[in-house]
Amino acid sequence: MPESAPSLPVTWRPRVTTVIAYGMAAVMVIGSILMAVGLPEQFKLPDRLGMVAFGVAVACVLHLLGRLRVRADEKGITVVNPLRVHRFEWAEVLDVTMVEGDPWPKLDLANGVSLGAMGIQSTERERSRRAVAQLTALIRERGEAPDRL
Repeated sequence: MPESAPSLPVTWRPRVTTVIAYGMAAVMVIGSILMAVGLPEQFKLPDRLGMVAFGVAVACVLHLLGRLRVRADEKGITVVNPLRVHRFEWAEVLDVTMVEGDPWPKLDLANGVSLGAMGIQSTERERSRRAVAQLTALIRERGEAPDRL
């Protein structure tokens, strides 16, 4: 039985990736601060600040992985990947596919391009299947492309 379209707005984001990314970011920042404080006296303030800055820089990179999501609202779909945020109106998205072995689903767009939607992770098997089914139902309901047989 096909999944019904969820009420809008709806956001899909990976649980495991988010927890690991932000958890490791916290460990890096706290660890770099503790190391900077615990350094021997021969290390001066610039050395200590550099160590903390490195921990913060690593945390910023981890934030790029922690912010992944796919959001659907009345106007369309927003895909937040590590380096870019993509916004599409419903008519621009033709389909969503995730075949066995893919790390995340791909959105097939009207301009012929496919875009990975990293906010839905295949490692979370049942959640990702449900999210793809819900997104497919929304595309069928709100998009302009005809239903496939």
